[in-house]
Amino acid sequence: MSHNSFGHLFRFTTWGESHGPSIGCVVDGTPPRIELKEEDIQFWLDRRRPGQSKFTSPRQELDQVRILSGVIEEDGKQLTTGTPISLVIENQDQRSKDYSDIKDKFRPGHADFTYQSKYGIRDVRGGGRQSARETAMRVAAGAIARKVLPNIKIEGALIQLGKHKINKENWDSSFISQNPFWSPDSSTVSIWENYIEELINDGDSCGAIIEVRVKNVPVGLGAPIYGKLDSDISNAIMSINAVKGVEIGNGFAAAAIRGSENSDEMFIDDKSPSFKSNNSGGILGGISSGQDIVVRFAIKPTSSIRSNQKTIDKDGKETEISTKGRHDPCVGMRAVPVGEAMVACVIADHFLRNRAQNG
Repeated sequence: MSHNSFGHLFRFTTWGESHGPSIGCVVDGTPPRIELKEEDIQFWLDRRRPGQSKFTSPRQELDQVRILSGVIEEDGKQLTTGTPISLVIENQDQRSKDYSDIKDKFRPGHADFTYQSKYGIRDVRGGGRQSARETAMRVAAGAIARKVLPNIKIEGALIQLGKHKINKENWDSSFISQNPFWSPDSSTVSIWENYIEELINDGDSCGAIIEVRVKNVPVGLGAPIYGKLDSDISNAIMSINAVKGVEIGNGFAAAAIRGSENSDEMFIDDKSPSFKSNNSGGILGGISSGQDIVVRFAIKPTSSIRSNQKTIDKDGKETEISTKGRHDPCVGMRAVPVGEAMVACVIADHFLRNRAQNG
């Protein structure tokens, strides 16, 4: 299986399976002499790990990261050397037996059927490489990407859970980390709690929409045609498990309004170019405009559910399946730090590419 690497100048490769002994990644292209400690990475991993609330998978993984290479101590500081940074996390709470009774069945909505059809073999223990467990290493790579971008702020939030949306006028960045849903709107929490509990009782799941905002982006990141910043961001987001749609700025809503409404008029503010709106989401012609980059993506409902569903098995026989084990009723809740990480990796990659071309 190829295609386990992402990026150009800032590049990472992930490895490992959901129920294997460990997972890890190798991050290449990090500039030398950047301060980097395990704690810098652990902070972001702790935001993603399961078992932190009754609304997510109860799997207990501490996700303790270890740096194996690419960092040395100098004058009391841990500094990157510019060589590949290797990271590892030991898996601690695997329950592979949860999948023993469905090992010959294809879970609807999962990649079981396509993996088996393509490779002739698949890891039934939690899905192996198709599991969202792999995204822990994306978050680790994203933590390093943020160190490359010390002045850029990346903030993600859940803006819709199932059919229930936030009121964007209530957006409070300080509230996002204070609730298990990553909601920026305190008025939604009780509604979302009741909805998730209903889904858990029904053995069902729901989807979500996440918004990521990037502030303090310099003008000029990205390149025309095949190096567009928004194209690479979309590619990064679509590579996350369960993502089915991505939009930048106004996105699909732009199709319903006039050009006079959608274009971002410009003016001079204190001798500097400025914009009256940000319908473009901070990217024009594939190049950052200096405005906030705004990305939204849609997560489908979790496919592993207790409700009985019709399916087929490896022998081509029709059957039924109910997926037991420990699964999120909405994977969107833990996808917020993953979305942030993938955007961070793209911005870091383009930052380094831009510096290489333009000095």
